[in-house]
Amino acid sequence: MSRVAKMPIPLAAGLEVTINAEKIAVKGHQGSLSLPLTGQVIIKNENSTLTFAPADESREAVAMSGTVRALVNNMVVGVSQGFEKKLSLVGVGYRAQAQGDKLNLSLGFSHPIVHQMPSGVKCETPTQTEILIKGIDRQKVGQVAAEVRAYRSPEPYKGKGVRYADEVVVIKETKKK
Repeated sequence: MSRVAKMPIPLAAGLEVTINAEKIAVKGHQGSLSLPLTGQVIIKNENSTLTFAPADESREAVAMSGTVRALVNNMVVGVSQGFEKKLSLVGVGYRAQAQGDKLNLSLGFSHPIVHQMPSGVKCETPTQTEILIKGIDRQKVGQVAAEVRAYRSPEPYKGKGVRYADEVVVIKETKKK
């Protein structure tokens, strides 16, 4: 059996978990998330602890038990604490400004870039060169951060571009004659 699926998920006070045959829903003070289920994983809520087990010993059921456990754990953490990604802009004249549910980027192109935030994802700009993307759905937050980074990913010679806050860009040496 998957070692990930063997670890139980403790539920904090204030979280509501609803388990049906077709979906699991987690509700907390940040919001609520749900995940559709197949019949391959058995989920039990005992003493405010979620446990996961494969329905049978097939390879797919064993693999899905670990996957569903990881997804449900992300849901529990998301509705209780939330997720955030921090991006930084490196380059002369590179700026970002959050306006409601839009992010205006000036990345050295001849035109400004306006990125529309999906529902459930918020954006903040503490400074002109820092972007904070927050939300309760880990997949959405990571996807939005990847889309913003893709507008101008860091180039290897000067390191200019949009990068994650903890990303290390290895600078190449220029060509010699």
